[in-house]
Amino acid sequence: MYEIVKIIHVGCATLTLVSFSLRGVWMLYWPAMLKRVAVRIVPHVIDAVLLASAIVLMIQTQQYPPAQTWLTAKIAAVVIYIVLGSVALKRGSTRAIRVSAWLAALATYGYIIAVALTRDAFPLRMLLT
Repeated sequence: MYEIVKIIHVGCATLTLVSFSLRGVWMLYWPAMLKRVAVRIVPHVIDAVLLASAIVLMIQTQQYPPAQTWLTAKIAAVVIYIVLGSVALKRGSTRAIRVSAWLAALATYGYIIAVALTRDAFPLRMLLT
């Protein structure tokens, strides 16, 4: 069961990245695409499955924040990613703000993946030592 849930989780994480990247490109070049019903609904469905699978994995492995600092860091980064994504795709008042938030959200996503792979809140530490 663990392996199936992990595959679902990783698959949804990949779909989230692809979806967010594509919506960022649309925000820059074809903003009308962001108003389509499917574009507004599908990412939320993917993210709901991503969150549900994360909770199941957490319970299955009995790794809970704040006992696991890497998991706490990952959850905090997810919140930052959500806020930045909201600014990038909806709330940014200028194109420069939206682009900056989009790039910062993508960088934050990279951090989330690095933390998940290394299970270390400071994943660059491995490169520096």
